[in-house]
Amino acid sequence: MRVIVVGLGYVGLPLAVRAAQVGHDVVGFDVNEDRVKSLSAGESYIEDVPAADLAAVLAAGTFQASAQARACAGFDVALIAVPTPLREGLPDLTYIEGAAHTLARYLRPGATVVVESTTYPGTTEELVAPILQDDSGLVAGGDFFLGYSPERIDPGNSVWTLTTTPKIVAGIDEPSLRAIQAFYDTIVDHTVPVSSTRSAELAKLLENTFRHVNIALVNEIAMFADGLGIDVWEAIDAASTKPYGFMRFAPGPGVGGHCLPIDPSYLSWHVERKLGQSFRFVELANDINGHMPDYVVQRVSAALNTQRLSINGSRILLLGLAYKKNTGDARESPAVRIVQLLAGMGAEVRGVDPHVVEPTPVDGLLHRTETTQEELEAATAVVLLTDHDVFDYESITRHARLIIDCRHRVTGPQVEYL
Repeated sequence: MRVIVVGLGYVGLPLAVRAAQVGHDVVGFDVNEDRVKSLSAGESYIEDVPAADLAAVLAAGTFQASAQARACAGFDVALIAVPTPLREGLPDLTYIEGAAHTLARYLRPGATVVVESTTYPGTTEELVAPILQDDSGLVAGGDFFLGYSPERIDPGNSVWTLTTTPKIVAGIDEPSLRAIQAFYDTIVDHTVPVSSTRSAELAKLLENTFRHVNIALVNEIAMFADGLGIDVWEAIDAASTKPYGFMRFAPGPGVGGHCLPIDPSYLSWHVERKLGQSFRFVELANDINGHMPDYVVQRVSAALNTQRLSINGSRILLLGLAYKKNTGDARESPAVRIVQLLAGMGAEVRGVDPHVVEPTPVDGLLHRTETTQEELEAATAVVLLTDHDVFDYESITRHARLIIDCRHRVTGPQVEYL
């Protein structure tokens, strides 16, 4: 099949390469010309897509990247994997709309369009279908197939990959569901059909809201436990021995990526719009998780205060700028807010993250460096934000004078835990 993947980010590129690996004729379409140039040269910017895998599908001729819309012509299956950000607290679906308009120009009878981008229930039927139909003159469900299959990419997870993670699939009607499931059955180990695109859209938001709320719960408990003089990490370890009724979540400096800081707000917004009711769990989780970077800075300030020091004039070394360990994904990373706060309070902020190679919004506020002995010893305080496996934790604990560990990764008399 000729497959078009619109959007070559953390979702689209792994999807495109996997489809090419199993023999589909794949075109990755992205308006970012720099991305297209990198991919065409065999350079992957996504850690889940090794350069060797990209080179193999390029050499086989089963994958090509293009920034030209005309490359979408003649598709059998088109997958929409574009961003769905929040703009001033409101869902921004302009990327989905743009993708739908582009694909409609090349839509033909018998083709299939699938939305993978995370969005609120009803988007596929209420937004995407009308655009495709109005622009093409074809009828969804009658002339072409349409559905939704939410992405479940977990960057850096070597066990549950795109291939091994069960894939939810849904169509606007039964023929669409059959066509969509048949396609995904060629690229993943197991598909999970559901009865409607709305159910599939809600399932994705439910998954992320579940994580968001539980992370907020354990973050708030961590703050209370510190005030009560209780080791929250020991309590979590103890609770985790229960073989039923408990799922382990760990506190941290905040949430990042596209999923947790953004996706639950799509559901909250939709509930408010449709039902006129507030989704209080999401709003509370947003408040708690959104203020965790502030709490981290408070803990840094308190730790320095015990040594009769202040943040102003201190040299603070941050370890990890990505939101998730062993990845270079700095989208919505709590490190951004922490850098802004520390720099605003007069600290000399330095940061280490060998995984993050693309520019961050705070590059002008911190100096990028490495975890050398000299750097560790020169730091007034070291703050472990992201516990990448690449860090030499033995060296860190040997040379750092004060460590605020947000991930419970190191031990020592100079270590304070979140």
